[in-house]
Amino acid sequence: MITLCPALQDKFSGEDAFEQVFATEGKIYRNFKGRKTLRFEHSGKGYFLKIHPGVGWGEILKSLLNFKVPVLGAKDEHDAILALEKIGVQTMTIAGYGFRGRNPARMQSFIITEEIENSLSLEDLVLNKNNYPLSPKGKRALLRKVAEISRAMHQNGVNHCDFYLCHFLLPVKWLKEKDDFDPPLYVIDLHRTQIRSAVPQRWLEKDLAGLHFSSMDAGLTIRDRLRFISCYEDRTVGRTHKDLSRLWAKIDRKSIRLHKKFHKKYS
Repeated sequence: MITLCPALQDKFSGEDAFEQVFATEGKIYRNFKGRKTLRFEHSGKGYFLKIHPGVGWGEILKSLLNFKVPVLGAKDEHDAILALEKIGVQTMTIAGYGFRGRNPARMQSFIITEEIENSLSLEDLVLNKNNYPLSPKGKRALLRKVAEISRAMHQNGVNHCDFYLCHFLLPVKWLKEKDDFDPPLYVIDLHRTQIRSAVPQRWLEKDLAGLHFSSMDAGLTIRDRLRFISCYEDRTVGRTHKDLSRLWAKIDRKSIRLHKKFHKKYS
């Protein structure tokens, strides 16, 4: 099974279209066992291709033994993109998708998404804040937008599993439009995303702790964090400050552990 947008049908055509996709060359961003991500261009437009050649039973068992949901192919990301589109969260645009085989360990699949041009991640924005200065109003707008996205996803049974600032893309032009305070944020890298009727507490905490951890070096104040929490929980800052729940205390502890582990690993 293979579907392609009209713009790519002349690049991948015929009975061997699947092999053509798998043989595509471009700038490689990731090349782990069971998944390769690369960027290519066609007719002057950029695309990202994720190839899943089959993970093997060993990797599936390893994930299950570590209480992780194994990523078997591109279907998870494909379904996650559709789920985010349905709830109004901006994300990638699917340009192609395909899979073949029924054995979960050997199934081959791919997904192609359109490049989100002239954008940078919120992590890059933090690391390069001297090049991209934010006004207080702009910072509050970004905080509010991230909180609204997080709330929309979690209220609709979607958890990301890799919920870090690096997976939010912001078009650079927004930073230059001083009168526009509704940031067009795009959520990316959805291959581990899980979709249920409701997000289990464990995965809710993982998402929020990952987000907090990745923002710990962003220079956020306690007031900024309270703004995020109040928007996420949809209540006033004053009430949020008065009765901070056990959930946020637990997220704090998990974030600090992640931060210490990260800096110990890369020190």
